Amino acid sequence: MTERTGKFAGDDPFVIARRWLEEAEGTEPNDPNAIALSTVDASGMPNARMVLLKEIAEDGFVFYTNYESAKGGELAATGKAAFVMHWKSLRRQVRVRGTVSRQDGPEADAYYASRSLKSRLGAWASQQSRPLSSRGALMAEVAKVSARHGINPPRPPFWGGFKITPLEIEFWADGDYRLHDRFVWRRPDAGSAWEVSRLNP
Repeated sequence: MTERTGKFAGDDPFVIARRWLEEAEGTEPNDPNAIALSTVDASGMPNARMVLLKEIAEDGFVFYTNYESAKGGELAATGKAAFVMHWKSLRRQVRVRGTVSRQDGPEADAYYASRSLKSRLGAWASQQSRPLSSRGALMAEVAKVSARHGINPPRPPFWGGFKITPLEIEFWADGDYRLHDRFVWRRPDAGSAWEVSRLNP
């Protein structure tokens, strides 16, 4: 295995990713858990948007969204995604590519319940990614769902988590003279062992 020391040390890429995120939580001014999530639509046209990573689990990366949104539909159709998490303060990034599965059980219920009431009601009110006539129409829908669900709304059936199970994870750190350090972890499937390689900058 490629020798890795310092910030790259470790035999488990999820542990390294959690360590880097914890460091970024002390240095990034806003949303250290923001990721640029990439998907493709039915024609193969790529799409990208920022979402908030909510967990680095033992076997994957979890975020939450509306299943009926553009990203939800694209993830369901292809079962694949990629993302990059970049921390300007640390001059580091993590790139991930892998397969996607829905996480809509007790973990999704617990995360939904932990959100602010306004965020929970907003999840009910927003038909994410679909046309909206006006902000007033959205606020009227928020008022309707507030009256219907009260102060303890259940998790909407169309809202929950996705877990990206990586087949590739790259750790990148800025280097002098653009001679960056890059290590990539790859495996053919989720049941296989990782192979680690150093890449040219």
